[in-house]
Amino acid sequence: MLLKRFYDDALAQASYLVGAETTGQAIVIDPNRDVDQYLRAAADEGLRVSHVTETHIHADFVSGSRELARRAGARLLLSGEGDAAWQYRFAHEENAMLLKDGSHFQVGEVRFDVLHTPGHTPEHIVLFVTDEATANRPMGVFTGDFIFVGDVGRPDLLERAARETGTMERSARALFHSLRRLRDHPEYLQLWPGHGAGSACGKALGAVPSTTLGYERLFNWAFAIGDEAEFVHAVLAGQPEPPRYFARMKTINRDNQPVWGDRSPPPQLEGRSLETLVAAAHANTVAGDTQIVDARPAATFAAGFIPGTLNIPAGKLFTTWAGSLLDYDRDVVLLVEEEDAGGEHATALARQLAMIGHDRVTAWGGSAVFEGWHRAGGRLEKIPSVDAQTLAARDPSELQLIDVRGDAEWREGHIPGARHLFLGDLDDASAELRRDLPIVVSCQGGTRSSIAASLLRARGFIDVQNFAGGFAEWKRLGLPVSDGSDRRHGTSEEVD
Repeated sequence: MLLKRFYDDALAQASYLVGAETTGQAIVIDPNRDVDQYLRAAADEGLRVSHVTETHIHADFVSGSRELARRAGARLLLSGEGDAAWQYRFAHEENAMLLKDGSHFQVGEVRFDVLHTPGHTPEHIVLFVTDEATANRPMGVFTGDFIFVGDVGRPDLLERAARETGTMERSARALFHSLRRLRDHPEYLQLWPGHGAGSACGKALGAVPSTTLGYERLFNWAFAIGDEAEFVHAVLAGQPEPPRYFARMKTINRDNQPVWGDRSPPPQLEGRSLETLVAAAHANTVAGDTQIVDARPAATFAAGFIPGTLNIPAGKLFTTWAGSLLDYDRDVVLLVEEEDAGGEHATALARQLAMIGHDRVTAWGGSAVFEGWHRAGGRLEKIPSVDAQTLAARDPSELQLIDVRGDAEWREGHIPGARHLFLGDLDDASAELRRDLPIVVSCQGGTRSSIAASLLRARGFIDVQNFAGGFAEWKRLGLPVSDGSDRRHGTSEEVD
């Protein structure tokens, strides 16, 4: 048996290829949309992808299961568990084999046994793996979003992301009982989870690629709680606000996973002319037809940016905030700090957007765009930065101090007089802000507040400043801190 792990850093997502070397067959588990990587890996090992499956209907990326099965001519296997609202609606069309609790199937000499583990989602399954060429008992389990290293899958997404009211507590109870189903399984079982640290599918995921059932029984908090009510409270407490695009991903992955044919992402961006990019920038400031994302670092953006552009710095949170703040029905132009002739940096960002279903990236540009903007008579705007001491000396009644962190961060402490508006909700909530008072935006360390400041400027707020040091600087200097008792808004925990 051959096992290969694929890990997408931007999504903090793991997928797997298992090969049966005696028959040359292979199965891919939880593939993302970049299906070429699995086909290449199988070919390099002299294998053919004969089966494709996934543990559940994903919320944080566009699944590649349907695409890969078609491209490889493989059998698609999907969960047949769960209630009617959350079952695969394209399964019959793709002649998919539906997997139930207790089902098993073979990929060459490798046996897979199915266990239904609802909680994160109603249809969630895990796959026990036995290499029958050498053993008669399972060696490990592909756990998907059921068990992570140090954590378990969050059970609140149906309610908080997909708006299925009343499902959160019920899912948490189901998760508790799913964990109890593992009581009689041996400790040596390896666990291969679907996500690592940084994923929003849990709240405390470890960065180690794999673990064992015995280790998790010892050190995973979820296994230490034997009381159902206590577990429900613990698993729901402090869960981060799900990115807004999660609802869209759930629907896409349930109803009609998109198929690219023979062109997998990343899309090949056209080399648009500088004049076209500048024209797009002008159109954005006038009519809002194109979304221009400036992916340069926050400090670089603040020192000079094209009016109307949204600063989402390239990095680990690029996908999260792009998915939450960009309109899926409008074109996107990417601006990066520097760019080589082939556009590798921008293409990598376009790939990240494609992974979450943003397929309308039409052009990219680097420093030449800003030079062209100058030549065309355009003016670069700036966002002033304020430090902690200056902010502390200002009269709170003469400004609007907006804290865009998550709810858990806010409740742990915030600047006195601040108003809490979570970044994911800021676009909608901006209508509540006064335009006759200066706005100072704060987060933990400056990244989210830069995004927020650029968003407010794009919405026509003129006097906007960024507290770049954020609450971390405020607290380090020993300035006064309020607790969460005076919060007016707030929904989740995030980190810069």
